Amino acid sequence: MRYEHVLLTGAAGRIGHCLRDGLRDAVRDLRLTDLRPIEDLARGETFVQADLCDAEAVGRAVAGMQAVVHLGGVPDEAPFEVLEGPNLRGTFNVFDAARRAGVRRVVYASSNRITGFYPASRVLDGNEPVRPDGLYGATKAFGEALGRLYADKFGLEVVCVRIGSFEERPSEVRHLTTWLSPADAVRLFTACLEAPDVGFETVYGVSANTRRWWDLEAAARLGYEPRDDAELYAAGLPDEDAGSDVQGGRFARADYGGWAL
Repeated sequence: MRYEHVLLTGAAGRIGHCLRDGLRDAVRDLRLTDLRPIEDLARGETFVQADLCDAEAVGRAVAGMQAVVHLGGVPDEAPFEVLEGPNLRGTFNVFDAARRAGVRRVVYASSNRITGFYPASRVLDGNEPVRPDGLYGATKAFGEALGRLYADKFGLEVVCVRIGSFEERPSEVRHLTTWLSPADAVRLFTACLEAPDVGFETVYGVSANTRRWWDLEAAARLGYEPRDDAELYAAGLPDEDAGSDVQGGRFARADYGGWAL
């Protein structure tokens, strides 16, 4: 592994737990942080409890690290007052702490929801203007813009991963295009940490799905080689987004999340 000292924020979450299993044997020091305590530490793991909104606590968590995988934050649509602390202030705190601590690379967990209003008929490569399908996607757009700023202004290496539908297996028709398997998630984030000479990159986090909406050329340049395909699970899946013509599906509806009622 290019970096031996790696911080994983949001380590108590589903993706965090998956990446712990996939990264701990590849690095010398895997430091975990979350608002919730983590007690089942494995060899090579340490834990620093931190609220992302507390800049001093984030600074303590980042100190001494070479790379940060930033997963922490509210992971779905919510009222602005719920999102603004973890997803806006918290993301700023992580990037700024990384700059101050001399961290070389930040891998930022963005979301496919940042482009949810693009037509379902269009294949995206990550270079299009953002079209978030809600406030959550808009906060991820802020995080990507912040990453671009810190790359340009301070020379921080930043990879923004627009994560698809992270699930053990597809459970609805939309996942045939958006699924990111746990094994491919480990492959992708490992590639993001191992790739040499990264300036600023935006990649989609998706498996090798036959029907995927997103081009994987940028991720391939980092060394990502997905192996799973949602098509194997296509039979009998419910279609919760029937009739939707945008990639965000039900997430793009005005009533999703409840804040706009």
